[in-house]
Amino acid sequence: MVAASRGHRAFQVVNAGLLTCVVAVTLFPFVTIVARSFSGESEIRSGQVSFWPKGFNLTTYERVMSDAMFWTNYRNTVVYTVVATAIALVLTTSYAYVLSKHHLKGRGLLVGVAVFTMFFNGGLIPNYVLVSALGLRNTLWAIVLPNAISVFNLLVMKAFFESLPVELEEAAAVDGTGTYGTLLRIVLPLSKAVLATMLLFYAVSFWNSWFAGFLYMDRQELFPVTVFLRNLIAGATSGTDNTASSEAALQIAANIQAVTIVLTMLPIMLVYPFIQRFFVSGVMLGAVKG
Repeated sequence: MVAASRGHRAFQVVNAGLLTCVVAVTLFPFVTIVARSFSGESEIRSGQVSFWPKGFNLTTYERVMSDAMFWTNYRNTVVYTVVATAIALVLTTSYAYVLSKHHLKGRGLLVGVAVFTMFFNGGLIPNYVLVSALGLRNTLWAIVLPNAISVFNLLVMKAFFESLPVELEEAAAVDGTGTYGTLLRIVLPLSKAVLATMLLFYAVSFWNSWFAGFLYMDRQELFPVTVFLRNLIAGATSGTDNTASSEAALQIAANIQAVTIVLTMLPIMLVYPFIQRFFVSGVMLGAVKG
């Protein structure tokens, strides 16, 4: 084995130091937020909380998680996210696969229609009127359908499909495989990395979304959990007189934002490691032999 040169070793040391600094800067806000969520009201207001909770307190967690409506809205968020992500993946994949075919007639028009929506939309009021006219308010579809296709994700998938070797599909066609069979048996198995990426993008987007639920839902039992937590924050930070507030109310007002951030980001952080492995896998490794 050839020994590493002095310059290479210096590069490794500098590179490791820089990456360590980046990781530290990235983790600092998360660690601080988690520490604040478990800290006492006086310690938070005096700025004593940094990396470790001070005045350990679970009042806000108990207040939030003891509410039956919280768990109802949490279940709603899980259902909305799963259904919306599945539909978005199917529609985005189908549309992107079509756009990746250069021989398709009208392809330029389809691409133009998609790109046009990135820069222009009907606006908030027309969208609300449209959703109401279609009878989608207070239903799952008010959250799912208006955001079913992200044009950015669509273009990313289109570029990925275009990078796949044409020879694979030609070989499948020679074997008598149709368009749908080629997509399901050849293209999608080679697209695990981009599908996992789109899955994460869509899931995070739908999980964190609150405005659609706030806009199109009238009944509290239909809210996603983000709207529940948003209303909780609004109620805890509505400018009430602290002198007249109870100790528990002051505690909730002090760290409600930190608690809501922790509760909303925790599921995504638990799922992410299982999807991360697809990002670094060799998608085309061994797919085409020279």
